[in-house]
Amino acid sequence: MEKIKINQAVIVEGKYDKIKLENIIDAFIIETNGFGIFKDKEKMKFIKKLADDCGIIILTDSDSAGFMIRNHLLSAIDKEKITNVYIPDIIGKEKRKTSPSKEGKLGVEGMSGETLLKAFEKAKINCEIRENPDPITNYDLFELGLSGCDGAKENKKKLLKALSLPEFLSTNSLLSYLNNNYTKNELTQTLKTLS
Repeated sequence: MEKIKINQAVIVEGKYDKIKLENIIDAFIIETNGFGIFKDKEKMKFIKKLADDCGIIILTDSDSAGFMIRNHLLSAIDKEKITNVYIPDIIGKEKRKTSPSKEGKLGVEGMSGETLLKAFEKAKINCEIRENPDPITNYDLFELGLSGCDGAKENKKKLLKALSLPEFLSTNSLLSYLNNNYTKNELTQTLKTLS
């Protein structure tokens, strides 16, 4: 299945939601770690930056906890920069869980790919099927001194700071962010200014 390219960053509750979405969309996806977002000032600052840079899509579960997280984000970020995507109320249980959620509804991770794509379509998300002819790869990060080599940690830290990205960003998340916002050439030029 060809992934749908989404230009905005997508905010989800947890890692299983992120894994589910990574199978159907090509976008920068960040987790709130559930209610962890209420105390994580660094992550909230990063989400605000993403909202300013490219806009964000909020996709939380349709239960009360999901709406609490959604409302917290809505109260902290300019509404003009947010697109809300809602999943339908479907009663059921995720395969990996032994029992249904408190309210008995499926979350984002329990939705079919088709249902999720319909939810994006319903929200009139700016998406396109697009192949990046020359994506930045893990090998490029290695070649550029950002991963798996001497000095990589310091170089990555400098780049994150220059791009106003949080320190906690994993290499895979950085790669996803870069591919959504930079070409290989632009990244190389940016790194030259840091030397």
